[in-house]
Amino acid sequence: MSTIPPPQGAGNPYRDPARPVDERVADLLARMTLEEKAGLMFHTITALEDEEYAPGEPGAPLISADLADMVQRASMSHFNVVDTAEPYEMARWHNAVQEMAAGTRLGIPVTFSTDPRHSFSDTVGASLHAGPFSAWPEAIGLAAIGDPELVFEFADIMRREYLSVGFRVALHPQIDLATEPRWARQSGTFGSDAKLTGELVQAYVRGLQGETLGAASVSAMVKHFPGGGPQKDGEDPHFAHGKEQIYPGGMREHHLEPFKAAISAGCSQMMPYYGQPIGTDWEEVGFGFNKGVVTGLLREQLGFQGIVCTDWGLLNDAPIFGEMHPARAWGVEHLSVSERAAKALDAGCDQFGGEECPEVVVELVRSGRVPESRIDASVRRLLREKFVLGLFDECRYVDPWEAAETVGRADFKALGAAAQRRSLTVLTDGPLPLSGRPKLYVENVDPAVAARYGEVVDTPAEAEFAVLRLRTPYEERPNKFESFFHSGTLAFEEPELARILALLATVPVLVCVNLERPAVLPEIAECAAALIADYGASDEALLDVAFGRAKAEGRLPFELPRSMAAVAASRPDVPHDTADPVFPYGAGILL
Repeated sequence: MSTIPPPQGAGNPYRDPARPVDERVADLLARMTLEEKAGLMFHTITALEDEEYAPGEPGAPLISADLADMVQRASMSHFNVVDTAEPYEMARWHNAVQEMAAGTRLGIPVTFSTDPRHSFSDTVGASLHAGPFSAWPEAIGLAAIGDPELVFEFADIMRREYLSVGFRVALHPQIDLATEPRWARQSGTFGSDAKLTGELVQAYVRGLQGETLGAASVSAMVKHFPGGGPQKDGEDPHFAHGKEQIYPGGMREHHLEPFKAAISAGCSQMMPYYGQPIGTDWEEVGFGFNKGVVTGLLREQLGFQGIVCTDWGLLNDAPIFGEMHPARAWGVEHLSVSERAAKALDAGCDQFGGEECPEVVVELVRSGRVPESRIDASVRRLLREKFVLGLFDECRYVDPWEAAETVGRADFKALGAAAQRRSLTVLTDGPLPLSGRPKLYVENVDPAVAARYGEVVDTPAEAEFAVLRLRTPYEERPNKFESFFHSGTLAFEEPELARILALLATVPVLVCVNLERPAVLPEIAECAAALIADYGASDEALLDVAFGRAKAEGRLPFELPRSMAAVAASRPDVPHDTADPVFPYGAGILL
């Protein structure tokens, strides 16, 4: 990196790595204009430009005009990268952006963040498919294994892969409790058990950050405080019809337990959820605007001293996939953008996720509605983390060749593949494990993979055994963005159910259901020759377990309800609350 020029401000005290961090922060803060401080308080979305190149600079990664404007004019330096590329190109792009930031007045480095990107799901605004990174089960699958040592190992590998391409903040782990079976976000949780979630989040945070935050750390932004599981009717508060969060079982404190564990492990950042609490002694406004929750509970009662970043899009209405979405300003919809920002600052938030309007904060200070000392308190936290992560010093740039060697390393992939196998949950075993090379009929399984285990045939009538992969049902939603959030019914319905049952009556079938949410499948469970749950696993992982070449160790991380009527009658804040479940929490056969 010797060709990269030194950042602006070289020689100033904040540039001296020998000085204490707090002294460097104080020096830099004193040099910042109000506009530069405001820019630091916005953490928005950006995309890689890995296949285009800047004119006149052959081979140089393109930095979009929007990103350049946010860095150079608006003094923004926190960005959530929402796509992927080959690791070498990701690292080069990262360095190009850092070089541009180094040329600004104060040379403040950029902090890049990411949603989870080590598994099989690809949900806009929540997760990315693993792509070139090592592929592991979803978090819910790690909960099915229930091994803190494995979670630590996973988080440590994730840390190394993230560091190599320049990601310094993980917008995870997600430690809401999966107590409402219909809620769309359960695959990103550690299940419905508070004690296990607490144990796993501590391992996760330590794997990402180490015992203390430093130059070799990835900062963990734990979410969604104070627990986003108890959503009314299981709808998600990304959308207005899902904004209400309720506690009919009186278990509000129970949902706080994992966050206490995360704080004790030293998590550096916290994200409040969108939800609007109803029927409690909390103010009935979204948690990002809720002073009793952010300042009173999180900071004063639980002692959290780190960065609080709002969930994405609390201030401004914005288009997503060409469709306009209202700001998630639940309970304060009537307020203006500047009034919403003032309320979130008063609540105790340090940074606005998914927004790019620093001028709003500038105007709040200029008008006297928010004192600059309040802005300084948040900026001090944000600057301090950049210094502690080494971004002003040796960690500003990354090595693209090292990124290419690190991301998706063979041993990392092998460990992820082994975890996939361990996470599989055998609910009924029937004829398992299979032997020999039977005639196999497969659906939603790659025939080329299945051919390594048996003779693949074209019809069930020709087969000795069948393998059928299914996903938990959901309701189609017309809104493009909402279509990624699988909500509503969990039951297999006609005519699909009849088709599945007809296949089960024709030939012995191993049914594998991907449990992104708890499926309602009593008829399938009764008629399948064997039933396995997966939470992100390859066809090879499933067939290795089916043929006895690998051990499945998973236990259900939530119960599987008997009917949608039982789901509707359950209390969304109470774990394991549906009547007479087909399979209870913790069910699983060790093959």
